Amino acid sequence: MVSPSFTNLARYFQQYGVMDFLLPFLLVFTIIYAVTGRISLFKEKNFRIVIALTLALVFVAPHITGSYPLGYDPVQVLNETLPSISLLSVAAVMVLLLLGIFGKGFSEAAAPLIALISLGFVVFIFGSSLNLWRGPYDVFSWWSPEITELMIILLIFGVIVWLIVKEPGQGSFGSSAKNAWKSVGSIIEDIGGKR
Repeated sequence: MVSPSFTNLARYFQQYGVMDFLLPFLLVFTIIYAVTGRISLFKEKNFRIVIALTLALVFVAPHITGSYPLGYDPVQVLNETLPSISLLSVAAVMVLLLLGIFGKGFSEAAAPLIALISLGFVVFIFGSSLNLWRGPYDVFSWWSPEITELMIILLIFGVIVWLIVKEPGQGSFGSSAKNAWKSVGSIIEDIGGKR
């Protein structure tokens, strides 16, 4: 007798095509339906449903039939990237929550930086899933994960030391950085559309 558990449920989902067909289909359908709802050309609900249904089926059906070339299957790319992007989303929200403790102004000033870093990670995650790159290890033979960790640690300590030893009146870097982040934030708001 098989004992009921989440592991068995996940195996059943995998065995019956929920992970390969139903979940990607629902995700693509929902995103396309929501995006077409924002376009004035597709305000009628029936058109939006037909367009979303068609694009979601075109996205998923070749995966089921196996007609995508190896390594370029969008369902496989989606299944590989979504866990990392979900983790990145949770991390960004947690960082914004922690920054909110220090005040609204501090959190608002850091939000464009977090958005820019998150966008960079999303591009890297999708590129890695498509085997476009694996990291700096492909370019430099001497580069290793330990060197990456060392560079991040040195950068963080450098910023901390700079914040400690800078003079109170010395704010030229901070003011120019603040203006740069405000412009990045306004660009992101313009892309996302103000509500």
